[in-house]
Amino acid sequence: MYNSYYGSSADYAALGGMAGGVLGVYTVVLLAIVVVELIGMWKMFAKAGEAGWKCLIPIYNLVTLFKIAGISPWLVLCYLLSAIPVVGMLVALALQIYLAINLSKSFGMGNGFAVGLFFLQPIFICILGFGKAEYQGTIEVAE
Repeated sequence: MYNSYYGSSADYAALGGMAGGVLGVYTVVLLAIVVVELIGMWKMFAKAGEAGWKCLIPIYNLVTLFKIAGISPWLVLCYLLSAIPVVGMLVALALQIYLAINLSKSFGMGNGFAVGLFFLQPIFICILGFGKAEYQGTIEVAE
């Protein structure tokens, strides 16, 4: 058998087929996660007294989520800073942590739930939407 450094066209075809199969499975799993998260977010919005369809519109769902969590919706503009290489990513990360904490407290959950909401957002959004958590309203800041 002759081994070539460059390989044959059959080798490249097999490699392309494997890559396509892996990419296809990845895409189906990712779409399933997104659909499940959207359904959970729809239920969570309904619990908070907002219309569920608001979770389907990309920027508007963040504005509504910020309102539910008691955060100024104008902070959504801070996500635009994520185009700046280092500073923007840090601002978006800090804002996501702040959102997770306030959202968990708005539903009467603790800081442990906020950690779960930050790291495993699709699962914990579904817990808020389908679970026994009741919307408590926005948290009041003590002065």
